[in-house]
Amino acid sequence: MPDITTTYLGLKLKSPIIAASSGLTNSLEDIKKIEKAGAGAVVLKSLFEEEIVTEMERDLHRLHSENHLYPETMDYYDTFDVENTLSDYLKLVTDCKKEVNIPVIASINCITSHNWPSYARTLQDAGADAIELNIFTLPSDTDRKGEDTEKVYFDVIKAVLKEVSIPVSIKISHYFSNLADMITRLSITGIAGMTLFNRFYSPDIDVDNLEVIPTHIFSQEYEYTMPLRWIAITSNRVDCDLAATTGIHDSRTAIKMLLAGAQVVQMASALYKNGVDYIERYNHEIEKWMDKHNFNTIADFQGSLSQSNAANPAGYLRVQFMKHFSQK
Repeated sequence: MPDITTTYLGLKLKSPIIAASSGLTNSLEDIKKIEKAGAGAVVLKSLFEEEIVTEMERDLHRLHSENHLYPETMDYYDTFDVENTLSDYLKLVTDCKKEVNIPVIASINCITSHNWPSYARTLQDAGADAIELNIFTLPSDTDRKGEDTEKVYFDVIKAVLKEVSIPVSIKISHYFSNLADMITRLSITGIAGMTLFNRFYSPDIDVDNLEVIPTHIFSQEYEYTMPLRWIAITSNRVDCDLAATTGIHDSRTAIKMLLAGAQVVQMASALYKNGVDYIERYNHEIEKWMDKHNFNTIADFQGSLSQSNAANPAGYLRVQFMKHFSQK
């Protein structure tokens, strides 16, 4: 029987399939089902920086009004309110570490490096095996230079790495002017891993009711090609592990990502559509494929079709249609 165990962020995983951060990873019972189905690890539903900071500022304003005669009480209340906001999340981490054996990766959705990095330390103290920083600011400000937006990523990483000793990974988008350079520079900051790419809320327009509405919530199967290209291009050129996500709806796509050089794949939409029990099926299909091709371990084929190893490396760099849509 082929061995599908792998290593990601220095953690030993029984499968390369990780349950990505989503509503499916927000309760102990669901996470126990994910473990039973055979997932290698779980990324908890993200803790949002904006939610914590907004609540902290609201409570701070209220407490300043109520305790203006006793300013020495403010430090206590500030700490208490932040910890109270985090309590449910910290309890989930603690409970998971007591009742499941797969690695538990906490997730923080962050947009700045201000005030919150100490939250990462509380997650470490609660028992999280690693932390994934989901970093993104939409480059929509025409008055802001690209290098200013990029600097946020490095500031966040630097601030968090000062606070924790557990592995830190980041989840990024492809919205960079020089993506290969950015991925490479991020990989040498001290992070242990990088997930390509995060998926966002995207707007659409309802032409009948003349209003802005959300577009597809779940990823579509064709979307895997974007992370596939960039996993393949960068997998042998970075100093951290790579995880692939978005558009991974079956075992064949997961295998493609591993061939391109990913250490693991993260799934969410496929588990929403098919149920977490499908993880067992995906694992079995990966084993069956490995057996067919005489691979004993994932390391035997991982990265064998990356750009640096592929027989046709230029295939990953082509961006213009020359054959399929040209006139004959």
